[in-house]
Amino acid sequence: MNLYKATQAASTELPEVTIAEHLGVRTLHLSSDAIQGAMRMAVPDQIELEYVQQMMMWVLFKHEPQHIVQLGLGAASLTKFCYRNFAEARVTAIELNPKVITACHQHFKLPVNDERLQVLCMNALDYVNDSANHGKADVLQIDLYDAAAEAPALSSEAFYQACAHALNEDGMLTVNLFGNPQNYEANCNANLAALQEAFDAVVWLPLVHDANTVAIAFKQAPAVDFDDLYERATAIRLAYKLPAAKWVNGLKAWMAENT
Repeated sequence: MNLYKATQAASTELPEVTIAEHLGVRTLHLSSDAIQGAMRMAVPDQIELEYVQQMMMWVLFKHEPQHIVQLGLGAASLTKFCYRNFAEARVTAIELNPKVITACHQHFKLPVNDERLQVLCMNALDYVNDSANHGKADVLQIDLYDAAAEAPALSSEAFYQACAHALNEDGMLTVNLFGNPQNYEANCNANLAALQEAFDAVVWLPLVHDANTVAIAFKQAPAVDFDDLYERATAIRLAYKLPAAKWVNGLKAWMAENT
């Protein structure tokens, strides 16, 4: 059966998309008040939310990616940003809910698919488990949540191991570990433990937006020189308008506490 058609047929069981705007910022919601993505109307290709900006911290370590994969489209912020700013890279986004894809085209300025951009309507677990995709991605960016945004939709050790298989030998991933206050710490710790089983090195930044922790995982632990990282952070700020020095500060603080 055609996977896209099958997903379309099941789309009535998936959350409805609603759009809101406030003070020049458009937000995407899935049958709840939880914000699943945001776009500032005056600068639609910039990344609005701080935790989503943090999902780009892999740029500190990889300058010229060839294939960037996004699991969970949200409001297409990461997908658009990578497509616009890495002209030599292919960008693939995986989204289960076709209503989200439609909303991103209609309300969040997501470009149509072309030779560099592919937005695929399918299950993220199926994508990373498919051997045809193994060893192909330089970077995975993971932000997978259901309508309630209680915890990551996929978070098992088997899932993160499949993500590792989808990456090339020096690939890396960033992941948003969000959850509600009642189970946030337990969910976050469980995800970090699963990541550490699947990857050579895992580091995370200080919590932002009340309950968003962004982690970066490496298939091969990098050599870290903070002078070089701060220099790279300056270049990132100038090129991409991202607050990369804050990421380096967070990584440095993590290493001071955990090594």
